[in-house]
Amino acid sequence: MSSLFVILVATLVTGIGSVWLAAGLMRLGWLPGSGPDSRGKGEQHLLSLAAGALLATAFMHLLPEALESQAGAKELFATLLVGLVFFFLLDKAELWHHGHEHHHEGEAHGHGHHHHAHDHAPPRSGGWAVLTGDSVHCFGDGILIASAFTADLRLGLVAALSVLAHEVPHHIGDLVVLRQASRDRDAALLKVSLAGAVTALGGIVGWWLVDRLVGYLPYFLVVASSSFIYVALADLIPQLQKRLGARETFAQVAWLLAGIALVTAVSTAAH
Repeated sequence: MSSLFVILVATLVTGIGSVWLAAGLMRLGWLPGSGPDSRGKGEQHLLSLAAGALLATAFMHLLPEALESQAGAKELFATLLVGLVFFFLLDKAELWHHGHEHHHEGEAHGHGHHHHAHDHAPPRSGGWAVLTGDSVHCFGDGILIASAFTADLRLGLVAALSVLAHEVPHHIGDLVVLRQASRDRDAALLKVSLAGAVTALGGIVGWWLVDRLVGYLPYFLVVASSSFIYVALADLIPQLQKRLGARETFAQVAWLLAGIALVTAVSTAAH
């Protein structure tokens, strides 16, 4: 039961703490810009930090831990490939769903232009579509964190930190969308916090599942790695690939390295 308690604390801190940290940074002015190519510098730094943390966790901790098991390297890397393709298809399905929804919205309002799937257009029904997607995402994060904690306490702390770093910029976007929909900051913060709390539910399910399928733990770790790698390379880093001046480029690289260093420092301290 002690491992379950640690998983619960870690997932609650990750799920709800990332929301409150995002809200705090927004109060300090770390806001995304009004257009798709005008994100604030603060959020760009967070994206770089999160990308570094996710890549470091996957390549320096989760994958080596899985490879140290009795499972064959060929099977593990096949699982990694399947995981990457799965998250690619999942992303495609989400983009198709939002694009289809926005297309019908445009027809209903007589608009002839198309909306990009990641534009922060005011959602219908108070942003419940956004909250539903966020809850599913947080549930998956909880399972991944539980898998890492089941393997090793140090690995769990590193995974939780990486998820936290990734969720902060993600929740900034969610808060912006919900505030555009309702103009009620407190209600938006409460809704996103409740969605973040679903991380703990995912943690409980992950603990129960991995505890009964302990022989498949290396594969769970590889799936977690594929999730982290896909999010970093397909979601975060493309948002940073812009023509920038030397100073901004150096800042991006510095924050990316800071994410790697942060994960390494936490791992060393926990060890």
